[in-house]
Amino acid sequence: MTTLDYATVLQRYEPVIGLETHVELGTASKMFCGCSTTFGADPNTQVCAVCLGLPGALPVANEKAIESTIRIGLALNCSIASWCRFARKNYFYPDMPKNFQTSQYDEPLCVDGYLDVEVGGHVVRVGIERVHLEEDTGKNTHVGTSGRIHGADYSLVDYNRAGIPLVEIVTKPVAGTGELAPEVARAYVTELRDILRFLGVSDVRMEQGSLRCDVNTSLNRPGEPWGTRTETKNVNSLRSIERAVRSEILRQAEVLDSGGVVVQETRHFEEHTGDTRRGRSKEEATDYRYFPEPDLVPIAPDPEWVEALRKELPESPAARRNRIREQLGVSADDMVQMGNAGVIELVGATVEAGAPVAEARNWWLGYLAQMANERDIEPGELPIGPGSVARAISLVADGTLTVALARQAVDGVLETGKDIDAVVAERQLRVVSDSGALEEAAEAAIAAHPDVADKIRAGKVAAVGALVGSVMKATRGQADAAAVKAILLRKLDVEG
Repeated sequence: MTTLDYATVLQRYEPVIGLETHVELGTASKMFCGCSTTFGADPNTQVCAVCLGLPGALPVANEKAIESTIRIGLALNCSIASWCRFARKNYFYPDMPKNFQTSQYDEPLCVDGYLDVEVGGHVVRVGIERVHLEEDTGKNTHVGTSGRIHGADYSLVDYNRAGIPLVEIVTKPVAGTGELAPEVARAYVTELRDILRFLGVSDVRMEQGSLRCDVNTSLNRPGEPWGTRTETKNVNSLRSIERAVRSEILRQAEVLDSGGVVVQETRHFEEHTGDTRRGRSKEEATDYRYFPEPDLVPIAPDPEWVEALRKELPESPAARRNRIREQLGVSADDMVQMGNAGVIELVGATVEAGAPVAEARNWWLGYLAQMANERDIEPGELPIGPGSVARAISLVADGTLTVALARQAVDGVLETGKDIDAVVAERQLRVVSDSGALEEAAEAAIAAHPDVADKIRAGKVAAVGALVGSVMKATRGQADAAAVKAILLRKLDVEG
């Protein structure tokens, strides 16, 4: 753990970053065979001769994966190759059943693009070197106290993931961002994730590995050539991407300050410490002995098809955010908060369905975000639409439901998928507005808790909460708490 001050380090050194983002595509079948890509299946149940690399098995490229890759390239302002082909990337590791990975090397499908991101009130243009298509590897599980191959008692391999279409998006080196380099890295991956989600090409679930990032970092003194880079592998959260860049800047500065030399290597990010640890020396392209894949024909996208895909691209997240912000009239901070929670679209649609902005924002950032977290899904994956949320808000506004009852109604929609009005009717969730019933429940609460009533008469008005709770329980939470409180205080001859 370094003791260097980050701001001071950035007075002596200039960071250069680069990001390699791997995206599992959401196709129904694998890249070169018909095996399912469903997440969470029993180990080694979604495999065949092709993705296991058995002798004589021949691959066939997945057209949908090629289309999705082209759409990603277009959304990132890339040029689409008129002709390209796959190559074999040769290396041995247990999660590669073929002992090579079918990928693209010197002939990628998409090249020379860019993505603009906003950081600290400034727009930073991140150049895109390439977007290429390959197949994913399997998954190793190292069993033992360490959880890693070193010190493991034994290792298990699941090949279900091997062969799933994987897009790698490689940026050009990003220099000149100074102390904002960690924030730029996070903002870039955040914006990229939103684009991929809008395109519908991946579920971009970082916790499930369908979006993961390798972070390259180097330092140099002002005016000197760029330094030696390190690559922090498989960083799997937006927060960790930012922390990994900052940690590497501090570590490399400490090495250089002491007269040492930064070694080109892969490193691993430690979540619990916020530091990186050494992995292995970084291979060069020649170490992989690339050569053209002999079992696959080249890809030559029809220009008319590419143009048709370009015309079908959805509105970019940045453009839509600006439009929604103008429509909602919310602050930049609100937009950042909603963006981090993944609810900008949902709030906008709820407002379009008739809800006030503040209520729509509060529901999606509050109760519904909580429900999504409990289910370990994104808010947009909840089985309730903006129209139902807008209806719940309107039922509270007209006095039909309290907020508590509205939450019960929303719970019913999440559980059953039924219309919210049907849930309200079936579960009899409407507010009890019968004044006679409320008066009777209030008198019963006072009679049942004479000691509390005496405290209230003696001036401890806050104690009325206990009586309100008793009435709410008696009415199954269907009374208006403010009205109940007023009735209780009136009956106790106490001013609220």
